[in-house]
Amino acid sequence: MASVFQGRDNGVAYWGDFGKKVKMKISAGAFDGRSADGNPDVIGAARVQLDFWDAEEGYYLNGTYYGDKNLLAIGVATQVQSGNTATTVDFLLERKLPNGGAFSIESEYANYNGLGGYLPGASKSQGAYALASYIFPKPVGMGKFEVLGKFAKVESHGQAVSINQKTTEVNFNYVIKQFNARVMSFFKDTRFNRLTPNFWQAGIGLQVQI
Repeated sequence: MASVFQGRDNGVAYWGDFGKKVKMKISAGAFDGRSADGNPDVIGAARVQLDFWDAEEGYYLNGTYYGDKNLLAIGVATQVQSGNTATTVDFLLERKLPNGGAFSIESEYANYNGLGGYLPGASKSQGAYALASYIFPKPVGMGKFEVLGKFAKVESHGQAVSINQKTTEVNFNYVIKQFNARVMSFFKDTRFNRLTPNFWQAGIGLQVQI
């Protein structure tokens, strides 16, 4: 939640995988606040995740496995610094279908109370999103098509102003080799209750990793 250049904080961290039937992933650490957000106090961080179906091995996690895994995961994370907190709760369900397709449902709630947040200078902010995606079973050429929809809402409260933001996004993707090769298209509509004008975006992208 707090970070420095390229997302790396200065500090120490521990993580491990535990359990057989229900898999548990635990991580915890203490980090230098001055290099992360300018506050000299230490930032304490921790996360616990439970995987009820297939396990997500290793430290880095993906938001989707494109039907390679059956996932039912719940995670809770928090950071604490100088009495301020930042906390998230997330959920991921991904299921292979008998016809060769796959679907995902994902959601997260975040609460920033004096530590980080969506609006610079806000004393408190919170937000949540819900996402659903479906990979079509029939291959077309080298890959498969995927459709994805996402809705997010954010509330930020500062000393002088409070702002609410709603974002609706639709993606239509052509997945060739998961994250290593895919073509993406998106439309995103962002709306505010005050001050900031509403806007929309649309685009096409190509991702190739070797």
